[in-house]
Amino acid sequence: MMTYLGKHLLKAAMVLLLMVSYPAQAENSIDFGDYVVHYNAFTADTLSPQIAKAYDITRSKSRGVVNIAVLKKVPGTTGEPVTAKVAASAVNLTGQLKSFDTREIREDGAIYYIGEFRVTNQETLDFKVRLQPKGSDKGLTARFRQQFFTN
Repeated sequence: MMTYLGKHLLKAAMVLLLMVSYPAQAENSIDFGDYVVHYNAFTADTLSPQIAKAYDITRSKSRGVVNIAVLKKVPGTTGEPVTAKVAASAVNLTGQLKSFDTREIREDGAIYYIGEFRVTNQETLDFKVRLQPKGSDKGLTARFRQQFFTN
């Protein structure tokens, strides 16, 4: 029998999976001891029209989306979603900075942060996401790389 929190985390995971349509762009995570940060990045045209509308995201091959979630580890569970201060940016391989804001989404017990930015075909971005989970005095920095295909 699944717990109340487990059902909500499963639903949140399904929402995240719905947002990404290509297996190569599956969700990734980084373990920070007390916290796990889940992230993914993809072009906005891969979103269904319904999901894009629900999250107020413009569907376009030239728009990228980053999705970040922070879970506090809780023994015997898949973790507890926590709010965090999130600042994200990306740099392409030629050193051009892509600054963008993130916004918090709360849905059925899930908490995640999304940001949008412009991308070009075959552009590779190195992401840097600084997080400060609520209730933690320790900041976390997640780094990952993603290549985008727009043609």
